[in-house]
Amino acid sequence: MIGEAHAAATPLDPDEAAALLPRHIATQGQLNEWEQANILAAVKWAADARTKIDPLTDVFVRELHRRMFDRTWQWAGQYRHSDKNIGIEWAQVPVRVRDLIADTRYWIDHDTYPSVEAAVRLHHRLVAIHPFPNGNGRHARLVADLVLTNLGGSPLPWGRSDLTHESEVRARYIDALHRADAGDIAPLLAFARGS
Repeated sequence: MIGEAHAAATPLDPDEAAALLPRHIATQGQLNEWEQANILAAVKWAADARTKIDPLTDVFVRELHRRMFDRTWQWAGQYRHSDKNIGIEWAQVPVRVRDLIADTRYWIDHDTYPSVEAAVRLHHRLVAIHPFPNGNGRHARLVADLVLTNLGGSPLPWGRSDLTHESEVRARYIDALHRADAGDIAPLLAFARGS
């Protein structure tokens, strides 16, 4: 199953880890804080640009990731070039992302799912594809939220917690992803809504 092994953060191979831009970072805690500041800048950019962006393009998917991690990783915004313990074969990533974007457009244009469910399904499949070396969950949640806000809705609470650290909330999120992998989207939909 392409979405298996959600339980741990994606391990970086040595070449990816060598691409860390801030050389002063010595601990995971420092990296998490640095990444969070970088992500907040991307959220501001996306909010400022919201009326001018279409989050359902391959170009935007990569640009959002770049802006989320451009002060942290040299590979920010670039699809991965190695296989991981999670996700599809790396060479398939560009095609699968474009297929997902086309599917999501179809769901929205044809009211296949309510907008929140379409966004959560987009998030799930984007995480399962795992297009980037790291930051995929955070990126997929933001893409889903931007799709919703472009449709006139509000961002989802996604458990109202930092999902990068081990916690009971993260465990529920990972369990919901596993259940979505098995075809049951309801727990992930409930989690995303804050239930």
